[in-house]
Amino acid sequence: MSQLILAVPSKGRLEENAADIFARAGMPLKRAGARGYQGRLSGMDTVDVLYLSASEIAARLREGNIHFGITGEDLLREEIPDLDSAVQLVQPLGFGHADVVVALPDGWVDVTCMADLAEVGGAFRAEHNKRLRVATKYTHLTAEFFARHGVVDYVLVQSFGATEGAPASSAAEAIVDITSTGATLAANNLRVPEDGVILKSQANLAAALKADWSPEARAAAKQILARLSAYQQAMERLVVSFIVDTKDAALFDGFGLDGSRRMAGQDETYLDLVIETSALQLVQNILSPKQIGMTVSKPDFVFSPRNELFERLAGAIL
Repeated sequence: MSQLILAVPSKGRLEENAADIFARAGMPLKRAGARGYQGRLSGMDTVDVLYLSASEIAARLREGNIHFGITGEDLLREEIPDLDSAVQLVQPLGFGHADVVVALPDGWVDVTCMADLAEVGGAFRAEHNKRLRVATKYTHLTAEFFARHGVVDYVLVQSFGATEGAPASSAAEAIVDITSTGATLAANNLRVPEDGVILKSQANLAAALKADWSPEARAAAKQILARLSAYQQAMERLVVSFIVDTKDAALFDGFGLDGSRRMAGQDETYLDLVIETSALQLVQNILSPKQIGMTVSKPDFVFSPRNELFERLAGAIL
């Protein structure tokens, strides 16, 4: 496949957020009809866009029949146990935040950590002659996490929806599920033990290392990653502009990042400094005693001399 294939979520907030971030990066997604499952990336004829479910995107990345996909890290780590050898998490996208957690009934007041759960599992089996049941759709993540914490007396119950209702319906004693605010867990009288967070997940742009990375696909990937990186860097940068006495210009030598410029005259120097957002107060602290004002603006893009995201990907797919 010479074209680069990009898979994005087909519905819901994930689709909206993915469309928004590509639009802000100057590459609007164009879907073929409101319910179409194909599309394109504006200005990039060598990119085909597929609209798939988040779980199918994870599966396609595992198989290597798409190049890029946007989906949650939770699904990737559940679907692809050997994730690091098959997929590269290229860039976290800052949306779709949720935690994969262990949740226990509120009534288990003596169970505050995973070590307590390991003890309860053994006691439960001794008393009831059966293992404690844990309902989840995250069977791989759960088994791996429980093994690390020494929890062995349990059995997984596959859940296909409404996992948080399993304890109340006597389908399981505990659950592993995903939560954003914890409100649904609380409404079902469940709580997370103090060390019960398995994974803090968010949407990622992920690359399939096993895909056919043709020269055309690589060139398209390089362009996409340059744009996304420039947009993401701009989100964390400000441009401050001011004029200082030339003899004082050296005070700001350590502030300017890529894209900064200065025009030095004999008496005055004009500076446009690209700075980290967190450095704004430091610049102001230097200028204020000198009674020098400044203007502050937000850049749309900050392009670095190196495309580090693509360099890392290219090194992995050689």
